[in-house]
Amino acid sequence: MVNEMMTDERMIAFGRRVREARKSKGISQERLAEMADIDRSYMGNIERGEKNITLKKVYDICDALKVDIKELI
Repeated sequence: MVNEMMTDERMIAFGRRVREARKSKGISQERLAEMADIDRSYMGNIERGEKNITLKKVYDICDALKVDIKELI
């Protein structure tokens, strides 16, 4: 069983990597949300590691950022 604290740390790390990739490409959070078909406020939650998102959403974000999933996980 995975410790909840570990899960939270992983979600925070994922969100941090999403934010870093987004900023390195000069994309606003609002624009990335549009590109990935995710609500803007939900994208903020993802970047702060507050939401445990589905694998489909992870791939949507990867597609929008044009990055391999390995770069965000």
